[in-house]
Amino acid sequence: MAVTETLKSTVEQYSTASNQAFKDGVEKSLAALAEANTHSKKNLEAVVASVTAATKGAEALGAEAFAYSKKAAEDQVAAAKALAGAKSVQEAVELQTAWAKSALEAYIAQVSKASEIVSASIKDSVKPLNERVTATVEKFQAAR
Repeated sequence: MAVTETLKSTVEQYSTASNQAFKDGVEKSLAALAEANTHSKKNLEAVVASVTAATKGAEALGAEAFAYSKKAAEDQVAAAKALAGAKSVQEAVELQTAWAKSALEAYIAQVSKASEIVSASIKDSVKPLNERVTATVEKFQAAR
């Protein structure tokens, strides 16, 4: 009878330990899955923020290019009218030279402005992705 009780007690202990180990394993798996889902959600949010920033930058660059093109066309028309009203060849050369100089300066300023917009857009677009990479690296380092 003592052997039967010992065997029964051992089986119950094994069964209880197995059930607890299985329950712990399932809970750990569910926790890991929830953490992976949270991580994936944050990654997706970072990608959306990055694309949004890139789109905003592209819109700003497009608006700036359109405004520059419109102004440049208006300046060209005004220069052509002034050139048509020149009284001498010397005046025509001076008008053409002044227009060319101002057009070049405006172009250089526009390239600089466009470069700043692109640079800011890239910085804003990469920031959310860099933050996610940093968070992931820190998590892996903490796990070690």
